[in-house]
Amino acid sequence: MSLQFIIDGNNIINHAQFTRINKRIKNRRLALLDLIKIKKLTGSHKNQATVVFDGYPQDFYSPNGKAAGIDVIFSRHQTADERINKIAEQAKQPLNTVVVSDDRQIRLFAKSLRCRVMAVEEFILPKKNRAPGREGEGLIKPELNYTQIHKINEELGRIWLK
Repeated sequence: MSLQFIIDGNNIINHAQFTRINKRIKNRRLALLDLIKIKKLTGSHKNQATVVFDGYPQDFYSPNGKAAGIDVIFSRHQTADERINKIAEQAKQPLNTVVVSDDRQIRLFAKSLRCRVMAVEEFILPKKNRAPGREGEGLIKPELNYTQIHKINEELGRIWLK
């Protein structure tokens, strides 16, 4: 049973954990593909990975196609979220499809299709480096990620500290 990973590329390259790891890298898109390949983040080589990025491939060497054995898709005229949802919707085996994103709407839509969901932190960090008590939560229930917590704290600070 091979899995199909649908990965929200922008969600990962803008995640605090990813930027902390790749501070000095200019092309974070390529760094993400390298990380997936080198760390075998999708598990078995039989598993398929599709990374979806917003927009157009300006500084990317492979417009739409394979890069390091990973399908790379640029959303072009639509949002990456719309493209991810469409790919998930067209999955032949939703139970073997894993959607990697911290975007709540993407996660809820994927779950409605009976796809599995995985949080960004769960995907990019080895189990031993994750915060205690968070193992497997991405497959069970939606939870706030670090970026969402940070945005909420900023907003509350603006409201309460006027």
